[in-house]
Amino acid sequence: MRRRMFLALGSIAALLLLSSIISLVEYIRMNSYVSEKIAKNINCLNQSQKLADMASEFNLEMLSVVMSQDLTKMGKFSPEGFTLQCDTLRHSLASPKAAPATDKVMVSFESFLRASLKLEEVFQSDSVSTEAWFFEELQPKYVQLRKDINSLNTVIHDELLANSEGFDQSFYRGIMPGMVAVGAGLLLVFLLMYFINVLYINPLYKISDGIDNYRSSGKNFSYDFEGDDQIANINTGVTELTEENAELKRRISVLRHNSLQSRNSLHKDEVSE
Repeated sequence: MRRRMFLALGSIAALLLLSSIISLVEYIRMNSYVSEKIAKNINCLNQSQKLADMASEFNLEMLSVVMSQDLTKMGKFSPEGFTLQCDTLRHSLASPKAAPATDKVMVSFESFLRASLKLEEVFQSDSVSTEAWFFEELQPKYVQLRKDINSLNTVIHDELLANSEGFDQSFYRGIMPGMVAVGAGLLLVFLLMYFINVLYINPLYKISDGIDNYRSSGKNFSYDFEGDDQIANINTGVTELTEENAELKRRISVLRHNSLQSRNSLHKDEVSE
């Protein structure tokens, strides 16, 4: 009986422990994976903001030159840095929309850069107004570049949102084994209660009822069930004891009857004498 109880309870404990370990490992793995992707998305947003800041700074420098008519105010701008930043973004993003959006930014930047290279030529020309050239030819290309950068930001935000939703899904995936284990554990507990009731509690009640019937009415104790455990041993012992007790009572009754007959016979003999 003790072994069966240990096996039943041990199996439930082992199942719950195993499922808890699986849930923990799965959650840690998914949390690390999704957190890394979210960190990449945030880094991409920062890089995209750097692109916008670089383009804005370059555009403001050109506007300052145009308004002051002084080419010496033109700072040094590195197109290679802008291009390298775009390439980094292209390889960091996993969304299928990321590559076309990054390409559009590169195309717009190259168009804006080619137009900006005409600044010195326009500045030295007497037939072209630098202000008109800036606002009519260069500025629309800058606006298009900022528009494409904003579109790229939208793609990055969408990917970040998808990864955030993936984090929620990974959380539920991580706790699912634990929930399944709890359900299975409850089922095993109910099954254990059922078998304890069938194999141990009901037999004990029937043995107790049989003993009460034997005491109250002298009815023979007879209860048979399958098994070779301690309950069966108790039942066998109680059966033997009640049978021996009934036999002992029968013998005592016979002895009392014989003794009474002997007394009656002696009494008759004395009376007859």
